[in-house]
Amino acid sequence: MLALTHATLLDGTEDMAPKTNQVVLVDDDGKIKNIGADDEVVIPVGARVVDLDGKYLMPGLVNMHVHFCGSGKPRSASGAADLIGKVTGSGIGRMWLRSEVKKSAINELMSGVTTVRGVGDPVWADVAIRERVKAGKVTGPRMLCSGWGVTPPHGHGVGLIAQVCETPDDARALVREIFAHGCDLVKLFITGGVFDATVKGEPGVVRMDLDMAKATVDEAHKLNLPCATHVESADGVLLALKAGVDTIEHGAPMTDEIRELFLENGVGRASSLTTTISPAIPLARMDPEKTHSTDIVKFNADMVFNGIVECSKQALEAGIPVGLGTDSGCPYVTHYDMWREVVYFHELVGVSNAFALHTATLGNARLLHVDDVTGSVEVGKSADLIVTAENPLDDLEALRHVETVVMAGKLIEHPRPKHLSELDPELDEILHAKTTPEAEA
Repeated sequence: MLALTHATLLDGTEDMAPKTNQVVLVDDDGKIKNIGADDEVVIPVGARVVDLDGKYLMPGLVNMHVHFCGSGKPRSASGAADLIGKVTGSGIGRMWLRSEVKKSAINELMSGVTTVRGVGDPVWADVAIRERVKAGKVTGPRMLCSGWGVTPPHGHGVGLIAQVCETPDDARALVREIFAHGCDLVKLFITGGVFDATVKGEPGVVRMDLDMAKATVDEAHKLNLPCATHVESADGVLLALKAGVDTIEHGAPMTDEIRELFLENGVGRASSLTTTISPAIPLARMDPEKTHSTDIVKFNADMVFNGIVECSKQALEAGIPVGLGTDSGCPYVTHYDMWREVVYFHELVGVSNAFALHTATLGNARLLHVDDVTGSVEVGKSADLIVTAENPLDDLEALRHVETVVMAGKLIEHPRPKHLSELDPELDEILHAKTTPEAEA
């Protein structure tokens, strides 16, 4: 057994408050066996004792939106698609791709993310690494995988992270293939993105019609697969909700009709919003030459950034569930920076530190329907835990420096995520400038 002693416990619940001098016992199956005060919990003979000396013990972070195939290095969308097209055509290329996915998954874990949802990766490389993690061949986080996404002709992600479907029947067939490969969800690309837009002021143009979206969602739900949906405009959000999707990824400012559909949607599957501030900020605030984009992309990214922030505020005000994801793999969005998304959520959306941390742990776990397994420090749950020296309820940047990770009971002391050192200073400059629409004005 593993005994974590003298911990200051943050349990992941919405009203969490520090509990000092706590012991967390982890059994041989990697589950939490007991929690209590240092002077009350009996530590079994032979247990490995780790004295946390008052440091902060909390649930591992849950990242709801990543693309494992990308690292965050700046690359144009067309360049990334060309690269994926080349590597997926050969056995050696597919081996390389699986290696990249593995690196990304490990980096998520080493930065404190113990559960991560992939929302679009090519040739089932994400599924292959998930199975290696489950088999104990790779030390990685709990992975929920979508494999290829579903996109219409000229849709977002074509040739990169999604397969083209010409008709609703094509979409149904792809969903069945996704199910046959053992994926955990289906990803739809209903609108374009900022990289697809050809003129200023038109990000998130609707590409998929309602018939195809509804066929995709209906087929997925028949197979008990939830649907995550890329949308970056109000028209796209409206269409997605009418199709019955489970999670809106990114989002846009709400109308009254959108708000009502969010609240009533689904047959036992209330739709939620996944906030992703991290990818929009670099594109909106940095020189397009650095992000391998254009002035059009920069302009539209600013629109999307403001729309995501506004949508998140509106959702919380309306009681619509909101989760957090990084969109890791996009330019300047790495697999070790979930902590930035949590900070952005606090600073830009205006939630408390405790609510931001709760959202990134138990809140996200609930939206992914894994809260019976993980997301909080609770007896019977998997020991998916992280330790920081400072209190994130005082300053969320404490999450930047994770000193210990416990993944399903496996202790990882002094985790070392591999950084892209050329990106960090510029991302820090953006963060510490506290760039908000109001500041720009």
